[in-house]
Amino acid sequence: MFSLFVRNLIFTILQPGIVAGLIPYLILRNQWNVNVHDFKFIHYSWIILFLMGLVIMFHCIINFAVKGRGTLSPADPTRKLVISGLYRFSRNPMYVGVMLILIGESVFSHSTDLWIYSLVIFSCFHIFIVLVEEPRLNRDFGDAYKLYRERVRRWI
Repeated sequence: MFSLFVRNLIFTILQPGIVAGLIPYLILRNQWNVNVHDFKFIHYSWIILFLMGLVIMFHCIINFAVKGRGTLSPADPTRKLVISGLYRFSRNPMYVGVMLILIGESVFSHSTDLWIYSLVIFSCFHIFIVLVEEPRLNRDFGDAYKLYRERVRRWI
């Protein structure tokens, strides 16, 4: 169990940590000119989106470890099909969580570059899911995944 925790921690830092943390920071680091006195409601709404995304992402990572006996990484996937929790409503809630984090950061920063990056990331997620992840899940879990795919939407 400790090994699974460590692997999940490493993949969380490497994947969503880089995509939703490091790269947005690198995009924004020279644009960061925030005056707290100029904040409006829209600036604070990012906190709600960001926190929702963070909670969704960590809920999914824990669900993958506990119920799926694996990690969020395609390099170390779950051994069991996870269809409980948020996976009852979306086949890809972890990606939705990461996108909420990115949208929250984009709303807060008003950065066109970060909005473009977020759209590119969503497009990459979608292509990866359709061309790589869904075929792998179909191979690994067969009829159980087919039935799940028929009952639950890809996104929301």
